[in-house]
Amino acid sequence: MIEVRFTYYTGLKRSLFRNARLRGSWDAQGRPAADWTDRPMQEIVAEDGCPAFTATVQLHEDGVGRAFRWGVALDGPEGADRWGIPAETPDTGAQLRFREFTLDGSAGRHERYFLTWSRRLGAQKHYTDPAAPPSIRFAAWAPNAQAVDVVFSPRDRGYVGDDHSGIDPAMPVIPLARSGEDEEEGIWTGEPVADFAAFTGAPYMFRVRNAQGQTVYRTDIHSRWQAGRGSVDPAEKPWDGDRRTLDGTVSCSVVVDQDVVRREFEPPAGPPPELVGDEDFWAHEFDPDRPVPTRLEDLVIYELHVGSLGFGSAGPGTLGHAMAFLDYLVELGVNAVELLPMSEFAGDLGWGYGNTHHFVVESSAGGRDQLKHFVRECHRRGIAVIQDVVYNHFDGDASRAVWQYDSTAPEQNCYYWYEGRPADYPDPDGGYLDNGSSGWSPRFRAEPVRQLFTSSAAEFVEEFHVDGLRVDLTQAIHRDNVLHADGRSVGAANLFGQKLLREWSRTLRMIRPSVMLIAEDHTGWDAVTRMPDVGGLGFEATWFAAFYHNLVGDADSAGWDAARLLRQAGFGGDEPLAMGRFAAELRASRFDRVVYHESHDEAGNAGGSRRTAVTAVGGAPLQGATRAYAEARSRVAAGLALLSAGTPMFFMGEEIVAQKDCRFDNILESREDLWGERAGEGARMYRFYRELIALRRAHPGIRSHEIDVVHTWDPSRVIAFTRREPGSELLVAASLNNRPFADGYVVQTDPARLPAGSWREVFNSDSSAYGGSDVGNFGAAIPAWDGRIELRLPANGFVVLLRV
Repeated sequence: MIEVRFTYYTGLKRSLFRNARLRGSWDAQGRPAADWTDRPMQEIVAEDGCPAFTATVQLHEDGVGRAFRWGVALDGPEGADRWGIPAETPDTGAQLRFREFTLDGSAGRHERYFLTWSRRLGAQKHYTDPAAPPSIRFAAWAPNAQAVDVVFSPRDRGYVGDDHSGIDPAMPVIPLARSGEDEEEGIWTGEPVADFAAFTGAPYMFRVRNAQGQTVYRTDIHSRWQAGRGSVDPAEKPWDGDRRTLDGTVSCSVVVDQDVVRREFEPPAGPPPELVGDEDFWAHEFDPDRPVPTRLEDLVIYELHVGSLGFGSAGPGTLGHAMAFLDYLVELGVNAVELLPMSEFAGDLGWGYGNTHHFVVESSAGGRDQLKHFVRECHRRGIAVIQDVVYNHFDGDASRAVWQYDSTAPEQNCYYWYEGRPADYPDPDGGYLDNGSSGWSPRFRAEPVRQLFTSSAAEFVEEFHVDGLRVDLTQAIHRDNVLHADGRSVGAANLFGQKLLREWSRTLRMIRPSVMLIAEDHTGWDAVTRMPDVGGLGFEATWFAAFYHNLVGDADSAGWDAARLLRQAGFGGDEPLAMGRFAAELRASRFDRVVYHESHDEAGNAGGSRRTAVTAVGGAPLQGATRAYAEARSRVAAGLALLSAGTPMFFMGEEIVAQKDCRFDNILESREDLWGERAGEGARMYRFYRELIALRRAHPGIRSHEIDVVHTWDPSRVIAFTRREPGSELLVAASLNNRPFADGYVVQTDPARLPAGSWREVFNSDSSAYGGSDVGNFGAAIPAWDGRIELRLPANGFVVLLRV
């Protein structure tokens, strides 16, 4: 008999799972079998300090040379007896989930599975005795390297130059080696060094002898902190020697104890900050009187770029500014905030849509501890946090990170997908893949690359307590991978991109079933919002760009057949508008969509796009009557989005009539004084948003997915629709006509679609409190019969009526 040990590592500090059973393709005598057998596993604390499960099996020597398959079933947050292997087999088109090995007869074989790699690579704690303080162990994925070791920089420097300068001679050089399964996976691991606490805060780099024999310095892709928080790359321009001015992506990684948090958001200068354990930090996370929403349909999302806060300050906004902004959001009434990407990016100012260190929170914004404080304060105020993440490309400037990590050969550029060899193409770059994003496609085929994305997402959910994730441009991952040389589709890359998204969503739901997962996906593929067990990718909702293009339509990408209602109305004429065309998208908002009338992409970033109020008057200055028109039409656009059947979202500043183009390359110049405008010229719009959000949150009928467009008329520029749930029926009638229907406008439809009875106006966008003209129905009970109701409709306005 040949003894084989199996271990299932969670990589998570909390004990989420229990009652684990090893299942494998062997019988009671240890021979290969078609029917799998079960064996209970023992729960242990693994060397990474996290719960794990282990079992030992005696396999018969008759199985030598045969392939065995295995996996683990366990009880956890999703329920009892759930399959614990979210990763799929490496076969291109298969969706099978098990691990496999060939029995070779050697003694001491150890088969392992890592649910997450959160504690596997990087600078991690290592426990030989759970009762003793941990040592430190370094590990890196470098499958093509000839040698890897760890070098340190002085703590006040944080940079090692390509000329080998900046290495601290007082610190040890720690060699890493490949052995066992780690060798097969290309992982280099060091011997544990005592003790972890002595290394906390130490800046380090991996010194890699690459496949060509060159010595290069690489950051730790699994680090939790990068030393720099500025924008200087010493290889490109002079550096003053201050680590604070370094670009984080090229600076040293820093050893961080990820199990503790600074007690204070901004500790005072001087003494070391007081640290508390994660469990203590999160002990009073929620206020029972202000519950955090956990259903996507209950959210009203405020899209926030932290760097665009801090109006009046010299530098970009920080998490400190975001903390101070929470009272503003609470008063506005939104119950979810979506943060543009917070993972480390090049420089100290940007949208964040290009990352290399997915476990690092951007240092210039405040870093990991401040993000935890921010999430906790959001939760105490009843606000959910959605975090944007980017997996379709890496940062374009990744020269000391993922780019050519351990080889200069394109086919060995381990984080990037490359087809064939450079000799196959006139241009060596021809073998890389384009996918519609701003960089080459990642190597989705490699499990360490997929685990980089999945495990960093698991850390956001488990350690930062975010409530959901929004994945940038998922179609670039699962559909649009093409060869750079000639644009031919690379089907294998698309299939492995789909594997990534299924593994990602499965893993996150194993950890927290209530996690809200949103895709920016414009393909219309229904599998995006199906669960992986039925062939889907596992998202709950997709961004609904077609809604925006038909409602607002200022971006060049809108398409020739889009309704472009607001853009057309902004020209000031009285020609018919394509209300019927827009109605199709309004109906479709019920199909698992995040609906918006403006996002960061369309606030000036996309070609032709502007802020909503500017588009509403064709780009004219917002003064006098022109501003009144701009605000009235903007209120209609916001109302149609917030009252749709999707989950509504809007970009920061819409609520105070933001006017400046907001682009990725003019962030500081485009900042607007949100607090000041809230109390000044933007006060009326802020009140409109606050009261409309309150209306949505108060009525289950508006939060439901039930919507019926009962009337459209292009010449009158009117659309009417109902929102229903038992006991909560509402009618919305909106007009982009430049004159009011003060004498009444008849909405006529099938009697079954507009219930007879009395309807009372409960909201009017033309209220003088919002800067309107008070044309409406003044709360009167208006009868409907035979599918007919007559309403007074304002110019460029809408009314909401409740069936009483």
